[in-house]
Amino acid sequence: MLAVEVVFAGSDPVPTYLFDEVDAGVGGKAAVEVGRRLAKLARSAQVVVVTHLPQVAAFADRHLVVEKTNDGSVTRSGVKAMEGEDRVRELSRMLAGQEDSELARAHAEELLEAARAGR
Repeated sequence: MLAVEVVFAGSDPVPTYLFDEVDAGVGGKAAVEVGRRLAKLARSAQVVVVTHLPQVAAFADRHLVVEKTNDGSVTRSGVKAMEGEDRVRELSRMLAGQEDSELARAHAEELLEAARAGR
């Protein structure tokens, strides 16, 4: 479906695309390619993507995190923009599933650099 949208975007642009976990069931190199194609589509339209994959999130121009908290009686949701160091930390967390992994941090920085170079 994503490939079809990218092809048709050049001839019949839609102002906004919304993809909810379009990357489900993929990982690694395929996930990087999904991110690259979404970034290409975003050159001509607004693209909103819900993803759990850091390989896809690394290609975003703007990275937002939706957080849910529960104090036992009330559940709240919030949205936070990830920029700079916060973004590296979030991608690292997405990769490792834990905070403060030096290996995941290095990989997150590598993903961001590859995404910048591959746009």
